[in-house]
Amino acid sequence: MSLPEPVAAPDRLNIASVVDQVYEAIRERITSGSLPRGARVHQEDLAEELGVSRTPVREALRRLAAEGLVEMRTNRGARVADIDQGGMRGAYDARLVVEPGAARLAATRRLAEPLARMRAAVAAQRRSLRSVERSFEANREFHLALVAASGNDYLLQLVERLWVARIGATIYERQVETQERMVLDVREHEQILEAIEAGDGRRAESLTRRHLADAMKRSMDILGSGESGTAT
Repeated sequence: MSLPEPVAAPDRLNIASVVDQVYEAIRERITSGSLPRGARVHQEDLAEELGVSRTPVREALRRLAAEGLVEMRTNRGARVADIDQGGMRGAYDARLVVEPGAARLAATRRLAEPLARMRAAVAAQRRSLRSVERSFEANREFHLALVAASGNDYLLQLVERLWVARIGATIYERQVETQERMVLDVREHEQILEAIEAGDGRRAESLTRRHLADAMKRSMDILGSGESGTAT
C-alpha cells in the first residue's frame, strides 16, 4: 500500500512569511534611522503599524538581536543597539581585514555584474553631493558591491552584517562636513574601481586599506569627541 502524500502546512508557511516581512520592515527602519540607535522598540506599536500580531514582531526582533541590531533586555523590552568607540573600532578592524582582500580578489576575477554595480554607485554618489542621505546610500552600495565582486558569498554576508549593524548615516554626515570631503570620497572610490578593472590587485588592496583607515580615524575622532553612533 502506498503511503499518502504529506499534507502541506499552509498556516505554518504563512506565519514564516509574515515574520520575514516584519523582519525586513523593522530592519529597514533601523538602517534608515527612523528607529534611532538606543531607542526603545515598542512591540505593540510596531504590530499595530504593520497590521500583525505581536508574535511575528517578537520573532523578528529575536532575529535582529542575533544579528546585533537589537538588544533584548529582560523585563525591559527591546532597544535598537547602540555603539561606543570600542564597538566602532571592532567593526572597522573587521572591515580592514575583509575589504582590502576582497578588492584584491575582485581585481583577479573582474566579475561583470558587481563591477557594474560599483560603477553605478560611483555615478550615484557623484550626483548626490548635495544630499548626505543619498550619498551615504551610494557609498554603502559601493562597498557592498566591492565585496560582492570578490565572488565570495561568505565575505559578503559578513560585510552586509557589519554595514547594517554598525554603519549608518549619522557619523557619515559628520565625516563629510564639506563638499570637498565628499568629492574626495568619490575620487577614492573611482581609484579603487579603476585598479580593480585594470586587474591590479595589489593597488586595489592598498587603496581600499588606505581609504578605510582614513575613515576609521575620522570616526574615532568623532566618537572620541562625544558623539555615539555609526560610520562609513
